[in-house]
Amino acid sequence: MKKKAILLTAVILLTTAGFAQAQEGELSGTVDVSYVSKWIWRGFDMIDDKAAVQPSVDLDLFGTGFSLNVLASYAGSSGTSDVSTVNMTRYDYTLAYSCTLFEGETYATDVRANFIYYDFIDEPDKAADAEELGVGFSWPELCPAGIVPSYYVCKLWNARSSSDLASDYPGWIHIFGLGYDLKTPGILPDTPEQVFNLSAAAVYNDGAGVNPKTGAVADHDWSHILWGVSTEIEAGPGTFTPAVYYQTSMDDSVNPEDEFWAGLSYAIPF
Repeated sequence: MKKKAILLTAVILLTTAGFAQAQEGELSGTVDVSYVSKWIWRGFDMIDDKAAVQPSVDLDLFGTGFSLNVLASYAGSSGTSDVSTVNMTRYDYTLAYSCTLFEGETYATDVRANFIYYDFIDEPDKAADAEELGVGFSWPELCPAGIVPSYYVCKLWNARSSSDLASDYPGWIHIFGLGYDLKTPGILPDTPEQVFNLSAAAVYNDGAGVNPKTGAVADHDWSHILWGVSTEIEAGPGTFTPAVYYQTSMDDSVNPEDEFWAGLSYAIPF
C-alpha cells in the first residue's frame, strides 16, 4: 500500500507538471483493445495456452515526454486446464518518460524509462503483485539498411515483503532486439504501401520471475528468442494491428515449450 501511495503521488505530481506546460502541447492518447491467442509475458506462458483480452488506455501528458498507461489482461477459456484462471486478472500501471538524445546524429538514441506495477486485482492482500523498473534504448539511424537495434534492461521484484511469490523472485531481465520495417505494395485499394514491422529479441533472464505452471524460479540463463511480425491497417476512426509471434524457448524454468500465437488489436487515438 505504501508503494502504491508513492506511485499515486508521483502520477499526480507529473500530471500537474503536464498541466503547467499545457501551452506547449495537448493531452492526447490512445484507447486500444487487443485479443491474443496466448498470454505470453517475459517468456512465461501466463495461463498455459489460454487466450486473453487486453484493453488499455495510454495518455501522452502534453508532449512533456511523460506518459501513463493502464493495461488490463482478462483470461480466456480456451487452451489447456493445467493452469487455473482464477484470480489471474491483472492490471499493469505504467509511468514512463521518453526522449531522444543526440538528435540529427547517426548515433541518435531514443530512450524510455518506465516503472510498472503488476496488480493481480483479485488476489487477497496483493500477495501476487510485482513491480518493474526499467530503461530501454534504441538507435533508429545507426544502420543504413534500416535495421534498428535496441536494448532494454529491467529489475523485477515482489511488491510486498509478505508476498506469495518466491523469496528469490526478484532479478534482472536483459532484452537485445532488432527491428526492421519492410515496405511492400499496399494490400488495400487506397493504400499506396503496406509496412510490415519485423522484430527479433534475444532475452537473458538473470533469475527474475516464476513459472506460473510449475512454480519454478527462473534460472540465470538465456531464456528465449521472440520473433514477430505486425502491420497496421487503417479502418474507420482507428487502426487494426494484426500480429503473429513465435518464441524459441531455451530455458525450461521460464518455458519448456516453443510458443506460437497471434494477436489482433484496434486502437483509436484521441
